[in-house]
Amino acid sequence: MNNQNTINEIRSKINIIDLISEYVPLTKKGQYYWGICPFHNDKNPSMSVDEKKQTYTCWSCHNSGNVFNFYEQIENITFPEALKRLGDRVGITLDGYKSSFNTKYNKYYEIYDLTQKYYQLMLNTDKGQAAREYLKKRGIDSDTIKEFGIGLALDEKDKLVGYLKEKKYDINTLNDLGLANNDIDTFINRIIFPLDDRNGRVVGFSGRIYDNSKMSKYMNTKETAIFKKGMCLYHYNASKDAVRLSKYVIVMEGFMDVIRASTIGIKNTVALMGTALTDEQISLIKKLSLNVYLCLDGDNPGQDADLHNGELLEKAGLNVKVVCLTDDEDPDSYILKNGEKKFKDLVENAKNYSDFKIDKLKSNVNFESDVELSNYVNKVIKEVSTIKDEIRCEIILKKLAKETNLSYNTLEKKLNEYKSLDEEGKKKVDNNLIERKDVKKDKYQRASIEFIYYMLVNPKAIKVYDSKKLYFIDSATRNLAAEISYYYHQYGKIEIADFYTYLNDKKELLDVFSEVQSLNLDEDINDVTLMEYAKVISDYNMRQEIKRLEEKMRKEPLEEEKIKILESIRKLRIGE
Repeated sequence: MNNQNTINEIRSKINIIDLISEYVPLTKKGQYYWGICPFHNDKNPSMSVDEKKQTYTCWSCHNSGNVFNFYEQIENITFPEALKRLGDRVGITLDGYKSSFNTKYNKYYEIYDLTQKYYQLMLNTDKGQAAREYLKKRGIDSDTIKEFGIGLALDEKDKLVGYLKEKKYDINTLNDLGLANNDIDTFINRIIFPLDDRNGRVVGFSGRIYDNSKMSKYMNTKETAIFKKGMCLYHYNASKDAVRLSKYVIVMEGFMDVIRASTIGIKNTVALMGTALTDEQISLIKKLSLNVYLCLDGDNPGQDADLHNGELLEKAGLNVKVVCLTDDEDPDSYILKNGEKKFKDLVENAKNYSDFKIDKLKSNVNFESDVELSNYVNKVIKEVSTIKDEIRCEIILKKLAKETNLSYNTLEKKLNEYKSLDEEGKKKVDNNLIERKDVKKDKYQRASIEFIYYMLVNPKAIKVYDSKKLYFIDSATRNLAAEISYYYHQYGKIEIADFYTYLNDKKELLDVFSEVQSLNLDEDINDVTLMEYAKVISDYNMRQEIKRLEEKMRKEPLEEEKIKILESIRKLRIGE
């Protein structure tokens, strides 16, 4: 593997703010950037990113590291692969590197990429004229075709299969990838829309009929080793820059909705390729933005999906609004029918999810029925109990009181009852009353961990460590101190971000190192204070050694040996 200097050079050429921002929206507060941690179910921004140190720390799940650690985990790859990819990103070749990726999957991506180019080529042949005319009538011009990589499967049963076989690809592989079915082309006489994974690699296709064929309107690639429908969002990778600029993402139902929105300049969009959100898709959305606009079809199933998906997104800690379409339209048909301005107005006036949900609760309620009215009021109040804005809560309750002819006090009392319950309807427990399980550190433990911190940020602490030959009782702390001293003498300085990489294969030390990093103490420290730390550590070690010797002396049967042990204890106490 390449030496530490090469690894450090790669790390130094990548700003951690830029890298993490590609996956998690970051907001600067004070000297740090903050964002939702992608490594646990984080509802409030608990991950801080330190641009000066080039490190990140989650104060909730305690995940921390540098650009390599983040990239390795977010992409679910090995450290060598993360090193290789980031090296390629900054133009540094790693000599002797061997890819840890499964070569079979590399071949899959290669086949899909070649297939997409083939379909694009077919669309631009004479045989593609009818498909081009169809797209033109649908308002999809040549620029949009290029932007979304749209292609054409010809009306020939083995055209693609024959082409790929000429390229020496095995027919069994083509069948496994869903490009062939019983050794003939899967997609025949359809306009082809490529489906990408989160890294922008083609992993599947969707084919749409464009003539008067009686075949099903849409046909998608079957699930394969690299394509899982519930783990992808259409247009995900391509939307990142637009989402970052707009500060929100619009979630639509199908890829034609996304393509249509793009034709009027709205590119901060993704599509579900269905109506139900999966946990994996929610995780992907959270990496794009904390602000989500649901814009599904305007019919009843679409509105029901808005309700269900909105609830899932809110539980995941996202801020949700709903773009309310009219007349059972989908975004594609609405834009074609009503134009750019009206659709953008709908987006601009998107409803808060709670308001949308309350409006839906009201529909079809018989206000003359005591039972239906009571159920409606209880559902609305339960929804209001989840709203943190007290002013909004009061406004909604006053509207509800007027609408139902109930007293405001009655509604407020019921609201307080709901607020006192958890999601399962049980009485909330005051966490402040629960005894903390964290074991408080004693004076020695605090001194040890804080002294390690200063060793990382101030060379004076390393000099004290070396000269006093400080010894830490805990093996992980002891070994970490030794590694810090060695690293400093080897490289002449300690960059926190580079030291993370140096400890990459030392899990026990990384845990202590992450704890040390969370201290965030003042880096300036005088010699007197450092010596006080050293004295606390040394005194503790002395007391522990005396205890050990005293115990040994109690068990020692020979008098002359007891005298020797007693002399050792005496020397320890006078500092010899």
